[in-house]
Amino acid sequence: MKFDSYHPIINLIYFLVAIVTAIMFDHPVFLGIALAVSFAYSVKLNGMRGLVFNIIFALLPPCYAIYYSYYNHFGITNLGQNIIGNEITLEALVWGFVIGLSAFIVVMWFSCLFAVFTSDKFIYLFGKVSPKLSLFLSILLRMIPSVKKKWRAIAIAQSGIGRGPGQGNFFRRMLNRCRMVSMIITWLLENFILTTQSMKSRGYTLKGRTAFAVYRFDNRDRGVVIFMFIGITVILMAILLDQTNIQYNPEIIFNKITAVSYVFYLCYLAFLIAPIILQLAYERKFSKLEMNLQK
Repeated sequence: MKFDSYHPIINLIYFLVAIVTAIMFDHPVFLGIALAVSFAYSVKLNGMRGLVFNIIFALLPPCYAIYYSYYNHFGITNLGQNIIGNEITLEALVWGFVIGLSAFIVVMWFSCLFAVFTSDKFIYLFGKVSPKLSLFLSILLRMIPSVKKKWRAIAIAQSGIGRGPGQGNFFRRMLNRCRMVSMIITWLLENFILTTQSMKSRGYTLKGRTAFAVYRFDNRDRGVVIFMFIGITVILMAILLDQTNIQYNPEIIFNKITAVSYVFYLCYLAFLIAPIILQLAYERKFSKLEMNLQK
């Protein structure tokens, strides 16, 4: 079965671990694993649009590395001087690249999160704990595709009166785009107020309210939870044994790589890649069933 068909709490645990580890870990092996898996999973879920999005954001790590090393000066390996005479060091350049790479990985994980988590899953998870938070998150998730649809409608309407985003000279186009952005913001505020009032009228924020949910925790979910917690336990062991971080200041120092280190690498890879394997297994099973029906 596809990963998004599992219980929402499983999806939540997976993305929490993936995002938190991407922020915490600065070891190149763990970052490389997270980068490869998040890139592949994002493209798998979002298709060509996800590929273009990832390629554009791939410029973030090197650009931030240059910016960071230009204004932060630590380390012992000098590479040169900037225009004001400050030293640019290899350690600062590498650390800036690591920070940018972590941000890039987190962005890709969030693109996967938005593709897997629907508004009903957020309402199911946070509805009883914090109805207002779940309402806000559901509106936020629904807002992204709605804004794109509304933007296209406004662009078509404005083009009909000669005020489209691609009509006129450069300054005219900028003015048209600013006008369209103003329309989008006004529509968003009105839509947010109307949605909030509608949900309150239905008693969404009342205490003791119940909500219909189609999610049931079955044996399939239990098996995945056991696998995930084994993986989380191994990842915690790697953190406790200081296998997930390296030193960048004043010089780059790696911890000694042992046979146990490879176990940690493989477990981290298995934990992150599990949704892709489930997705591919589901597609293969579905294609076989489709071929049998066509015979």
